[in-house]
Amino acid sequence: MPRDYNSIPRNGRIFVRAGQRSRSNVIALASAVAAVLVLGVAWSSSNSQDVGVSMQAQRSFRPAVHFAPRITNQMNQFALRNPSAFQRQQVALTRAFQPATTMDEAEVKMPSGGMFTQTKPEDRRVVPRDEKGRKKFKVVYVVLESQYQSSMTAACKNINKNQKDVCVECSGYLLEELREPANLEAFKKDVADANMFIGSLIFVQDLAEKVVEAVKPVRDNLDACLIFPSMPDVMKLNKLGKFTLSSLGVSTDKAGAADGAAPEKKKGSMVKDFFKAASKASPATFEENLLKLLRTLPTVLKFLPAGIAQDGRSFLLSLQYWLGGSDDNLENFLLMIANKYVSGVAGEDLIDEKAIAPPSLIAEKGIWHPLAPKVFESSDEYLEWYNTEMCPLNGVPTDAPTVGVVLQKSHINTKDEAHYVSLFQELESRGCRVVPVYTGSLDFSIPIEQYFYNRQGKCIVDSVINLTGFALVGGPATQDHDRAVEVLKKLNRPYLVSVPLVFQSFEEWEKSQLGLHPVQTALQVSLPELDGAIEPIIFAGRDPATGRSVPMADRIDILAERAMNWANLRNIPNKEKKLAITVFSFPPDKGNVGTAAYLNVFGSIHSVLKELKKEGYNVEVPETVEELIDGVLKDKEAELASPELNVEYRMSIDEYLKQTPYAKDLYDNWGPPPGNLNSDGENLLVYGKKFGNVFVGVQPSFGYEGDPMRLLFAKSASPHHGFAAYYTYIEKVFGANAVLHFGTHGSLEFMPGKQVGMSGKCYPDRLIHGLPNLYYYAANNPSEATIAKRRGYASTISYLTPPAENAGLYKGLKELGELVGSYQGLRDTGRGPSIVNSIVASARTCNLDKDIKDLPNEEDDAKDLTLDERDRVVGKVYNQLMEIESRLLPCGLHTVGVPPTVEEAVATLVNIASIDRPEDNIKALPRLLAESQGRDIEEIYRNSDNGILEDVTLRQKIVEGTRAAVKAAALQSANSEGRIESVNSMAVQMKSMMGIKSPWRQALADNDFNVPEEQLTPLFSYLGFCLEQVVADNELGGLMEALNGDYILPGPGGDPIRNPKVLPTGKNMHALDPQSIPTKAAVDCAKVVVDRLVDRQRQDNGGVYPESIALTLWGTDNIKTYGESLAQVMWLVGVEPISDSIGRVNKLRLIPLEELGRPRIDVVVTCSGVFRDLFINQMNLLDRAVKMAAEADEPLDMNFVRKHSMDQAEELGVDLRTAATRIFSNSAGSYSANVGLAIENGGWKDESQLQEQFLERKSFAFNADRPGEMAKADAVFKSSLSKVDVTFQNLDSSEISLSDVSHYFDSDPTKVVQGLRKDGKKPTSFVADTTTANAQVRTLSETVRLDARTKLLNPKFYEGMLNQGYEGAREITKRLRNTMGWSATAGAVDNFVYEDANSVFISDPEMQQRLLDTNPNAFRDMIQTFLEANGRGYWDTTEENIDRLRKLYQDCEDKLEGIE
Repeated sequence: MPRDYNSIPRNGRIFVRAGQRSRSNVIALASAVAAVLVLGVAWSSSNSQDVGVSMQAQRSFRPAVHFAPRITNQMNQFALRNPSAFQRQQVALTRAFQPATTMDEAEVKMPSGGMFTQTKPEDRRVVPRDEKGRKKFKVVYVVLESQYQSSMTAACKNINKNQKDVCVECSGYLLEELREPANLEAFKKDVADANMFIGSLIFVQDLAEKVVEAVKPVRDNLDACLIFPSMPDVMKLNKLGKFTLSSLGVSTDKAGAADGAAPEKKKGSMVKDFFKAASKASPATFEENLLKLLRTLPTVLKFLPAGIAQDGRSFLLSLQYWLGGSDDNLENFLLMIANKYVSGVAGEDLIDEKAIAPPSLIAEKGIWHPLAPKVFESSDEYLEWYNTEMCPLNGVPTDAPTVGVVLQKSHINTKDEAHYVSLFQELESRGCRVVPVYTGSLDFSIPIEQYFYNRQGKCIVDSVINLTGFALVGGPATQDHDRAVEVLKKLNRPYLVSVPLVFQSFEEWEKSQLGLHPVQTALQVSLPELDGAIEPIIFAGRDPATGRSVPMADRIDILAERAMNWANLRNIPNKEKKLAITVFSFPPDKGNVGTAAYLNVFGSIHSVLKELKKEGYNVEVPETVEELIDGVLKDKEAELASPELNVEYRMSIDEYLKQTPYAKDLYDNWGPPPGNLNSDGENLLVYGKKFGNVFVGVQPSFGYEGDPMRLLFAKSASPHHGFAAYYTYIEKVFGANAVLHFGTHGSLEFMPGKQVGMSGKCYPDRLIHGLPNLYYYAANNPSEATIAKRRGYASTISYLTPPAENAGLYKGLKELGELVGSYQGLRDTGRGPSIVNSIVASARTCNLDKDIKDLPNEEDDAKDLTLDERDRVVGKVYNQLMEIESRLLPCGLHTVGVPPTVEEAVATLVNIASIDRPEDNIKALPRLLAESQGRDIEEIYRNSDNGILEDVTLRQKIVEGTRAAVKAAALQSANSEGRIESVNSMAVQMKSMMGIKSPWRQALADNDFNVPEEQLTPLFSYLGFCLEQVVADNELGGLMEALNGDYILPGPGGDPIRNPKVLPTGKNMHALDPQSIPTKAAVDCAKVVVDRLVDRQRQDNGGVYPESIALTLWGTDNIKTYGESLAQVMWLVGVEPISDSIGRVNKLRLIPLEELGRPRIDVVVTCSGVFRDLFINQMNLLDRAVKMAAEADEPLDMNFVRKHSMDQAEELGVDLRTAATRIFSNSAGSYSANVGLAIENGGWKDESQLQEQFLERKSFAFNADRPGEMAKADAVFKSSLSKVDVTFQNLDSSEISLSDVSHYFDSDPTKVVQGLRKDGKKPTSFVADTTTANAQVRTLSETVRLDARTKLLNPKFYEGMLNQGYEGAREITKRLRNTMGWSATAGAVDNFVYEDANSVFISDPEMQQRLLDTNPNAFRDMIQTFLEANGRGYWDTTEENIDRLRKLYQDCEDKLEGIE
């Protein structure tokens, strides 16, 4: 044993936490040794010239090493029980403590610095200090990950130390470092005079291109060019002697060849065929096909000429050495290649060939434990050893919770396993067994299937942690998510994927506001989520000097605790489990408790409590939902008027400070506790109520909603003391085993901290701490759900939004529709003109004249118009009415566990049926019906939009036929209760065989459409599947499974109309692979919308093109549409996104002006904070696109991007690329402009405050030249906005529109632009509506009017909401408040909207009373909104109306204060 472990110097950063828990000292020793392995020779005094770990590395090292008492005693026990194993460990430990080399020849040169990662390639350079007449050869390598760095360095230094006749210079680069121009130039220079180049896992397209750019010109001069699995273009660089991949131009099929004869040559080659296929195949098949290709080499080689075959075998041997990974393997690898291929070395007997050992490899897969005597090949054998040897030493029972851990073989090969060992030790110290498995392939499902079951087929683990960070089946380039889900569903255990830092050192990550490197986020967070992975916790850093992994103590602590808590859910009886249900109150108000998007929160909680009771939980279920609401909302000691909710717990300041370790960090923002939020002046108050072992609590607010100064800050404030106390209570006082956040959405996940890859200082991590976090989240909002998953460690359970209905027509609109119907029957009679006059008058009464620009004046007489002109007038009115009537709106609120009836599902199915699905070879039903009439549906849409009455009528007929057919199809599967039990397709087929029309075909015939059954069958088969999904339900089931410690089946989030795979609900929702967008279909749709937008602006602006358009990008919208708005930005500037060879979108093409056919239009893009978190790589793409356009040498009148950028460069004194900065968002870890918060809470003085908030919080720029930061760039932001002619947003889903949420107006820059423009002109504002197949571009005012008519003012909407009671009344108030938001930010709300809303909700005494009785707090807020709209000049009304509102406000106050 090298030395007394207790005497290790402190500068090695091995720190002791004795007495913290009962721990295994043997594991502590192993962890210490693993940590020492990282430090190398930091404290070695054997050679003062040795180059050890740099001081920076020592500072950044944070190993999670724990020494427990009685270390010597337990080591002796282990030695006595296992003398041979102990002896093996002594050898291993001694090797671990030894320096990798004497390093007498090494020189470390100062680096130039890297891009974002700031790593130092020069730290990896090995140069012989004294060549001593030896022949020197040079090796250059590029790798994706750093674990090979130390082994390569050690291998080269060993060669230089031990070889008499040769020495080596080695220069190594991490792939990401090649973004830095200085590093790239150094790399090119190194490769140009190298003998040998090695590349591995080069799977980032733009960097792969840089590698090819550097290597390809000098490839023929290299003695060896060895590329291990990488992008196709990089793989083609392979060259070893006469062997290249292109030399494999033979068939392995012996058929037709004479015995002993070589097979016939194919045209082309198998490699060409492979790469050709790879360009067309899905990314998930690329690497599998590549490995198949490599596996066929031994067979192919026997048919090649001897020289090529020998070189081919050398290539295969090289791959084995490389995969072996240890310094010995790599040393022998380099010597073997040098001896055979390096000029001046090969054939000169300078290297003893007999001394070159063959590859030394551990088993390709197995169960590996650092203290085990061997790698185990079965779980039964491993557990026999573990239970006999390890459990007694750890003091852990053999039936203790067991965590399965998935490892990457390369880290074991390269002895870079310190981070693994540290986690094992932490888990074992907590009383847990571990089963660590590994594989050398990138299909990590193999060891799961082989080793996480015993011989009886029973699963032996309670939770799983994948420490590779990769998708389960695949790697950095390839995935098979369906296979992964199949394996994990069978395993049925919580599946955590934790992430080691790859492109950053610990210090770089710690300082970064972004957190995890964007490339790593895409590869190792986004992709595993598609498998159902949860909790992307960083658990290891990287030493910048050695490249070795460094365990992070606090991250490993929290990872182990969370994995254990998930495992415990399987072992704690339900009657003992405690659940904390958390509801939200936003904006903070007693009338808003239980806020969640389209969810009946308390009704849903009541359903959950009943289900928990049925499952054996100790829960007291209130008799009614009202009783549940009263229990939470009403303090037993307070009157109704009290703002206080029920106080479940009063936490003293001493208890709070003792139980909340980060409490003092909140002082800077909030002062000492208790403060004035969630406080009685002496204690911190936890609001809510316990119902047995279930606590229903109210999450505190942000705390700064009404504070103008805090709203202005660019970065959000920390949680206040009351917020922190709430989570301290549920974890440490109530003792919850899990928390259930109820509905979309709360505040925890939006608290300050890193974007992805939380540290222990990030508030979401601190707040949720060790609690398993379950989260009911709306299925249509995957973007914010993903933030909850990544920042709040949530396992989401999707819930359905309410059933949709067509808005229909009502009141004056309905009467107007009847007039249109009358005209159609009497148009060519003498009554025609008078009916047209009535239609015009009625349309003006309904304010439709604001949407129909050329509507005749009321004094005009239709008699003066021709029949065609009268038809055109009526056609335009009819078209407008149909837009209102057919718009979908959610009716009421959803209750968890209550799926829609078949009848309720019909409107959703109609919209599903109305979309072409070319990927499934399905034509939309409207298209089929149009074709049956000999027409094209696109032409009908265009003519209808232009008011051609005949086609407006035909379009409506098609709509009605579609509805009838879909309803007939749905109802034939309904039971007597109107719900589906099974889709009755078989019965329909039997009838069809008997010549009886299907119900849907009969319905079409009844509507005068004749479509052959064979044309309808594909669509209606698909609708049958969709119907089953719509009415299926696993929302309660998913929750119970999660609480049982089961795997929650993953599924996409988004719009169920566009993507029915969103259904059924109850899934662990995920977004998508961010590198897959924009898709080609999205690009095609984007072109249509952009062309319509530009044409509409030119029509309204005398044919002049807009020079600059400001757009807002949203996370959920781009998930639902697969990147349509991304593609819109690119099409505006005239750049086309291109997929790389394995299907990822990360390349760009500048579209020539002659092909574009118009000027390049400048853009200013503000991205939501959620978009920034999810799609930072796409922000990189957009920034590159804009700068590509700005740098194009083109006439300025045809390139407004360049025109403005050149002006700004001169104006701001910056270079062109900086001046072309156009992609903006919040600072990292912050969200929104806080404009919505200010308006929702009334905490704003005037519009200038809102505009200042927008500019302050949204002026952080993304720069592709410096992708690791969001830098403040207010000067270029303001300058760019001052040139904007048009502001633009997208609506992509009928479920969420302009008045449903505050997000849209929060990020609207219309009045901001007006204030910055030199001419003070307000830009035109447009909204693209792609909620239907007939995409529309409307002005913002038109869209606000449409939204108000279909929702706020529509009886179908507000009656549906009022039927939901307390929560429904709040939803109505919210839409009025959000409507006012558009007055504040864009001046886009017509006076009649307020006036009509006042008539509906205020002027009617019966409606007043209903609102007052249902939710007096919400009604008071509604009245306050009307008064505020008037006071701020947005609504001009009579004094009578204002007086009534003031009186009603006082009535509400009296009601709330208990005054009758």
